[in-house]
Amino acid sequence: MSAVAIAPLAEPVPRTAIVLLGTGVVGRALLTLLGTPAARSLRLVGAANSRRQHVLADGVTPGEVAERLAKAREGRDNLPLLAALDAASATRKVVVDATACAIEASRHAEWLAAGYHVVTANKALAGGHLSGWRALQSATAGGAVYGDAATVGAGLPVLSTLRRLRHCGDSLLTLEGVFSGSLSWLFNQYDGSRPFSSLLRDARRLGFTEPDPRSDLSGEDVARKLLIIARNAGFALGSDEVEVESLVPEALRGVDTKAFLDRLDELDEPLRERHAQARANGKVLRYLARLNQRGRARVGLVEVGHDHPASRLSGTDNQFALTTTRYHATPLVIQGPGAGPEITAQALLGDVLAL
Repeated sequence: MSAVAIAPLAEPVPRTAIVLLGTGVVGRALLTLLGTPAARSLRLVGAANSRRQHVLADGVTPGEVAERLAKAREGRDNLPLLAALDAASATRKVVVDATACAIEASRHAEWLAAGYHVVTANKALAGGHLSGWRALQSATAGGAVYGDAATVGAGLPVLSTLRRLRHCGDSLLTLEGVFSGSLSWLFNQYDGSRPFSSLLRDARRLGFTEPDPRSDLSGEDVARKLLIIARNAGFALGSDEVEVESLVPEALRGVDTKAFLDRLDELDEPLRERHAQARANGKVLRYLARLNQRGRARVGLVEVGHDHPASRLSGTDNQFALTTTRYHATPLVIQGPGAGPEITAQALLGDVLAL
């Protein structure tokens, strides 16, 4: 009897093909998750950092991305990345933006309009000028999905809860909370026993802040999150309509990062005075975001009593207190860790899998 040759099984066509923009701490954490069984229905066909990229329509092994990028000779160009998505013949084609780059964010609406789904931790477009937000709304009308869970609360179910409430006919009346994991940690720790600058150095070393902590201390990141939530709730707020209190002294705002880090001690006296005043009033300091029924929005340092929910936070906890038409007597509170690459990466993966 002659032997029968059996042809090898063809590789299945992936249901979802993705390209990853950004291989920093969040991007690296996502690559780790892409190598787990939870991501078996996904095929990574390209990855890029700010200078290089690696593209392979047949699939890129997540664990080899760092090495491939280090050896890559190809400069940055999104066209080959999008071409790899098209060549993968997948049912769903997804651009994952794990950068904080405003230029990449400015392309989100364009990608959506072209039929690519976009999943992002990048707040620059949705939390930027109102025109960008409106462009996103128009671009998703064609059916492409904008996955933005990672933009607020590092994946806490804030935006999904708010959308569900609106779908059921509820309306957001007021919003208050702590929206920054880094600022939460700093003011949960700050009791006057150590200079604020010392705590800030610890937070930076632990990876709770951006490499340049002014990104956190300026309040701009919190303002973007507040805008994203407010806009999802139906408030057409412009970026210039949020009052933002920066914790960075005027003299330190224009210097380079090294100079700022060398002069962190200049943060201490103003915050020591604020802390002493709060203690004299029987209160503690928290960096809060607030939105009222008239659409007035503010982010800044506030004295709160020991009975205030924000006074009882720990670690990098975020807290979102939503008062709505139906959650009126007692607000709906969503709370949990609001910083960390692993949970942010999980939010990105969750949005991709939800497609």
